[in-house]
Amino acid sequence: KENKDKGEAWLADKALEEGVVSLPSGLMYQVLNEGNGKKPTAEDTVECHYEGRLIDGTVFDSSYKRGESATFPLMSEGAKYRFFIPYQLAYGERGAGAAIPPFAALVFDVELIKVL
Repeated sequence: KENKDKGEAWLADKALEEGVVSLPSGLMYQVLNEGNGKKPTAEDTVECHYEGRLIDGTVFDSSYKRGESATFPLMSEGAKYRFFIPYQLAYGERGAGAAIPPFAALVFDVELIKVL
């Protein structure tokens, strides 16, 4: 319950910040750098770097630290977005292992390197 309350309050504050976009699903994002490269279509695969954090800043996953990018469908080449994810769209009331507690709101930075 404490994580749920903290996460919901944190996200409510984040939604008021300049540049943060709230989607109907509850997902919020902020454009850190708008890329000007090739924009993928829904059928494209893209190479990205990402970092996932708890709202207290604790990093639980980072392709940067591993030195190995991941592939996703997303954004324009060169773009870097920050996603704010409510617990309902993340790991819910169960959390994930020792790193992500139950009801945790998450922050993901995603940088699109190139369209493959």
